[in-house]
Amino acid sequence: MNSTAFHNADILLPKGQDMNKWSVIACDQYTSEPEYWDEVYANVGSAPSTLNLILPELYLEDSDVSERIENIHKSMDKYLSDGIFEEYKDAMIYVERTQGNGILRQGIVGAIDLEKYDFSKGSTSEVRATEATVIERIPPRIKVRQGAQLELPHIMILIDDPDNTVIEPIAGKSDEKLYDFQLMQNGGSIKGYLLGAEAQEAVDKALSALADPSAFAKKYDLKDTPVLLYAMGDGNHSLATAKEFYEQLKKSAPDKDFSNHPARYALAEIVNLHSPALQFEAIHRLVYDVDNAMLIAELTDALGLSETEKSDQYLIMKCGNVERKLYITKKSSNLSVGSLQNFLDGYIKANGGKIDYIHGAETVKSLADKHSGIAFILPDMDKSQLFPTVIADGALPRKTFSMGHAEDKRFYIEARKITE
Repeated sequence: MNSTAFHNADILLPKGQDMNKWSVIACDQYTSEPEYWDEVYANVGSAPSTLNLILPELYLEDSDVSERIENIHKSMDKYLSDGIFEEYKDAMIYVERTQGNGILRQGIVGAIDLEKYDFSKGSTSEVRATEATVIERIPPRIKVRQGAQLELPHIMILIDDPDNTVIEPIAGKSDEKLYDFQLMQNGGSIKGYLLGAEAQEAVDKALSALADPSAFAKKYDLKDTPVLLYAMGDGNHSLATAKEFYEQLKKSAPDKDFSNHPARYALAEIVNLHSPALQFEAIHRLVYDVDNAMLIAELTDALGLSETEKSDQYLIMKCGNVERKLYITKKSSNLSVGSLQNFLDGYIKANGGKIDYIHGAETVKSLADKHSGIAFILPDMDKSQLFPTVIADGALPRKTFSMGHAEDKRFYIEARKITE
């Protein structure tokens, strides 16, 4: 069993709780919409909830962030001491998520071996980042993990399985339903089933077949290329944080054997890239607290923006009442998003200002109006490009794509102990 980086795990689920209040959306969603999180807090009230175990990124830079993290750790301790969890040893959970649009997304929750993951650009590990990891974003997240007894996953990891050999055959193979409920805030519904030893063995066997070097080389028409079996879909920085925390643990006690330490692993859900529920959408840019005219002038010069000179790279820019489609004639990346991001990173570093990453073209436009900023609407990426591009070029620019709408992101349900 467990011949690849994906393992079974000792998974915790709440018992006897209101699951609609227990389960909340991934912490990196709705970062410019405090009213969403206000509604979540109002809905949860004083009920036990994963809301009390995570730090929405909206609050990462608030003055009370240390107090929030301390309260997270206290809530973890209390939930454990109150015995609200039931532990499923050596478990995998088959998940059926019916999104708000009615489309079914299937997945399997288990643990990823962080020894087989490297988020650095140019990595050849079995588990790889698909987008550039911003190192500066990791330390604040490590503060949440330090002193925490539990982890909760919003990580989704993709496998390239066009023949549906791993996840899809598991449907109907378990009689033990662990949960079945409606998710809050238009999140759709979700069901989870415990996988027995036979089903787990079938999953591992199918994953091992995908990881076979000869089959991998034939699929991508490559030779002597290290196998990429697991590509990050959502939660890139969360998995990177788990990895960095684990590496820091090892450095803090170089003589200790960490091979069986719980922090060696991170809970995640694997999903087939070819699931009809996965639609890759661009993540748009909202830039504000800048001199709009100055930024637009420098951007136009740097990228050779033109309304008439055609290029395979383009963006739509909205500032005030003016909205224009502009072609990028001076490229600094293979993708439109990369050329724009390279400029914005340098500009913000030199001149100040803020960038936010927004799902939905209409949403980013309305937020630009609200903040008197600039909206950059970017073209979608074809998901079939993902594995070949990461294999050939390494990680894409950060926030290149999103897998569906914000309300369809992973909700927190399962937990796992990360302390001995």
